[in-house]
Amino acid sequence: MESFIMQLEFWHWLTLAVVLIILEMLSPGVFLMWLGIAAGIVGIVMLVYPDLSWQMQLSLFAVFSISSIVAWRWTQTFFAPASSDNMKLNRRAEQYIGRTFYLVEPIINGMGKIKVDDSTWKVRGKDAPVGTQISITGVDGVIFEVQVISEDSAR
Repeated sequence: MESFIMQLEFWHWLTLAVVLIILEMLSPGVFLMWLGIAAGIVGIVMLVYPDLSWQMQLSLFAVFSISSIVAWRWTQTFFAPASSDNMKLNRRAEQYIGRTFYLVEPIINGMGKIKVDDSTWKVRGKDAPVGTQISITGVDGVIFEVQVISEDSAR
């Protein structure tokens, strides 16, 4: 084993880089990609300086591995989107809270329908006739909770 380590060349490092990155793809969430990047950098350094001792190669690999992981963690905290309770990504219905619409089907026994853009949505609220202006106050699954603003049966 020691004789192998003493004879490391650039292509050993580049092969290790490819293997580590492939393993990362097979088991995402592990730090293998960053170790693969470090191995690739050591392979490139070995192309430029082919006479590096094996101790220096392993030291460079350790430094580049730690540096790449720390840099990745730093960018994740620095560039991460601000967390917010108001994020509505993948929660389309919540985007409509506070908007007003008109009933296209009356609310009877607490259930009715409104038209939002090109879609029809079920609503739950106080009974009201067609054309009543309502405001969306909440969402329960795919059903809007609504409040009557004004009854306008002419619409």
